[in-house]
Amino acid sequence: MNLLINTSISLGDLRKPIESELETFDRFFKDAMRSKVGLIDLIARYIIRQKGKKVRPLLVLLSAKLCGKINASSYRAATLVEILHTATLVHDDVVDDADTRRGLASINAVWKNKVAVLMGDYLLSRGLLLSLENKDYFFLHSTSNAVKRMSEGELLQIQKSRQLDNDETTYLQIISDKTASLFSTCTEIGAASTTDDPEKRDLMREYGNNVGMAFQIQDDLLDYLGRKSIIGKPTGIDIKEKKLTLPLIYALQHGPSRDSRQALKLVKNGAKHKELQWVLDFVRENGGIDYSVKRALEFGRHATENLATFADSPAKDALTGFVDFVLARTS
Repeated sequence: MNLLINTSISLGDLRKPIESELETFDRFFKDAMRSKVGLIDLIARYIIRQKGKKVRPLLVLLSAKLCGKINASSYRAATLVEILHTATLVHDDVVDDADTRRGLASINAVWKNKVAVLMGDYLLSRGLLLSLENKDYFFLHSTSNAVKRMSEGELLQIQKSRQLDNDETTYLQIISDKTASLFSTCTEIGAASTTDDPEKRDLMREYGNNVGMAFQIQDDLLDYLGRKSIIGKPTGIDIKEKKLTLPLIYALQHGPSRDSRQALKLVKNGAKHKELQWVLDFVRENGGIDYSVKRALEFGRHATENLATFADSPAKDALTGFVDFVLARTS
């Protein structure tokens, strides 16, 4: 890890420039989730209880404040991305047959899959209508494109996990679509809510893309380095799911041919226990960890450079700090 990274920064620190605005956002979000159908309202209240980190609304509002004065349009933009993100999580839990979400039982665990799928559909439509009702067509276009790309990225990753032929170029395309696309949407529509300057919008879109790429590479690294939330032990979940992420891709391309073939064979056959540890050691010994850290740092540096021309402000400091937060993540 680069010593220039501030490893002590927290989300609480990043929220300080917009604490009051986040409280206003909470009201917008709750109002947008309401329904006259009792079951939908019950589930919506349950979702609100789950209390996520609100990273995406944070990015929207910080980007809005960096480029101008936060207004009703900014709150709608933040609400839209959080509703759409929530919908994808509800659907993901059904696909993954997950029992929990943010420390509580998942929607599908409590109300079963059919209700969960329909609730996800409701949230998607509610988010789209929020934009249509307020003629926020740019928001609608940007977020719809992000949802399309997220689906494409996930499906391409599934395809590559079956074929086991992923390379770095394809990996970067996958994470750009499935993760960075929504980050870049957050920062772009946040900027668009407070400025008409196309250069500022473009810079914020690029910032979101770069920080999103760094975020996903760091997330993939934690599968090999261990997560603080599970006592720092590597999980190898990506390997078990036959996902070829950057650390393994690099090691396969640069390790001894015999070892690379053996690693790929173990992944294909579902590596467990000692075999899994062998693959983890293979990745570390053949530069997969070091290279992935380097690439995450590069994207982080690009994100910081995207902010260079903006005037100094608490919002700019927070967005710069968010890069450090992403690169220093341990869970």
